[in-house]
Amino acid sequence: MKLKIFYKIFIMSVLLLSTTSLKAQDWQNLGRFRTENAELGIPAKGEKRVVFMGNSITQGWIKARLEFFTNRPYINRGISGQTTPQMLLRFRQDVIALQPIVVVILAGTNDIAGNTGFSTLEMIENNLASMAELAASNGIRVVLSSVLPVFDYPWKPGIQPATKIIALNHWIEKYCEINRFIYLDYFSAMVDDRKGMKAELTKDGVHANIDGYKVMEPLVEAAIQKAYKNKCVQSNFQEPKMQ
Repeated sequence: MKLKIFYKIFIMSVLLLSTTSLKAQDWQNLGRFRTENAELGIPAKGEKRVVFMGNSITQGWIKARLEFFTNRPYINRGISGQTTPQMLLRFRQDVIALQPIVVVILAGTNDIAGNTGFSTLEMIENNLASMAELAASNGIRVVLSSVLPVFDYPWKPGIQPATKIIALNHWIEKYCEINRFIYLDYFSAMVDDRKGMKAELTKDGVHANIDGYKVMEPLVEAAIQKAYKNKCVQSNFQEPKMQ
C-alpha cells in the first residue's frame, strides 16, 4: 500500500516538473500566438495592417473594447505579465513575420515592477530600441508608446515607480525624436496629481478600464495615421544622450 502511494507521488512529481520545465523552455511564450499567426497569413493587397505589441494592458484592450479592433486591420499581440526581454524574443514571430505597415509598442511597466527580475532603465531602453530598430530595418513604421502612469503596483507595493516611469517616458520621447519614430503620449492624458493614473480611468491603478481605453483610442489612432505617412528609417539609429 505504501509502495503504491509512493509511486503515485513520484509520478505526480515527475509530471509537475515536466510541466514546469516546458513552461520554462517557452519563457517568451512563442506558443501563445503561433497558431493564430499561421492562420492569419500575410496581409491582403491594400491591407494597412497594424500590430499592437504589449503586455496585459494591450491584451486587455481587445477584451474590454473588442469593437475597437473589429473591422480594422489591427492585430493584438499582447501577453499578460510580459516584460521587454520577453517581447523582444518573440518580436520576429509576432510582429515582423506578420508584415504590418505599423507596429505599436506599449511596454516597460512590468520591467519596472520586476516581473522577470531586476531591470535598470537602461536595460528597458535597450530592449525597446532593439524592437524599434528591428521593425524599422524590416520596413515597418514604429509607434513607441509612453508607459501608463502608476503610483503603486498592487502586486509589488512600495517600490514607488512614478519617477522611473517619467524618466523612461522622457527617454522614449527623445529616442523617437532623433530617429523619426512616432511617440505616443498616453501618460499626459491619464496622469493624476500623484503621478499615478486617474482613478476614473483604471480598475487597479495600473490597467486601463473601459473609460481608460476610450481615452487611449483616439491617441493611438492619430499616431497610426502619422505613422502611415512617416518615412521608415532603416539605418543609422541613434540613442539620446540623457543627463
